[in-house]
Amino acid sequence: MPGSISSLQRCPGHRLPMVLLDEAVFDEGGIEGDAHRGVGSIRHVLIEDQEVLDVLDLEPGQVKENVTIRGVDVHSLPFGTRLVIGDVVLELTKESNPCSRMEEIRPGLQEELQGRRGIYAQVISPGRVRKGDTVHVRAPEAAEA
Repeated sequence: MPGSISSLQRCPGHRLPMVLLDEAVFDEGGIEGDAHRGVGSIRHVLIEDQEVLDVLDLEPGQVKENVTIRGVDVHSLPFGTRLVIGDVVLELTKESNPCSRMEEIRPGLQEELQGRRGIYAQVISPGRVRKGDTVHVRAPEAAEA
């Protein structure tokens, strides 16, 4: 069963709050307007599960993720898995370890987020994504075909 985009965010600059978006343009460097863009990086965007945020009583963007997804469980997917959202294809590349800045949100949050702060992805196919869009999961083997 496919998931859906519950929230989109971009970072306007170092240590600034994330900006909520109704839609985002993904290109070869990540999300247009995001301060952490990087052509050639395997960390174009950070994806987090809405369910993790709900359990920890956090708002979308609070742990600095760019894409918040409901109904996928990105933490259970192997690296190389692709998420297809309309024309956009994102490939999961690396786990994001919670840094000490999570303690600024709430004491103990860095530990609570171990193993579930989100997964980095790189943009394989660019395009536009909107809040509410459907997310389809392609296994790594299917992604290569």
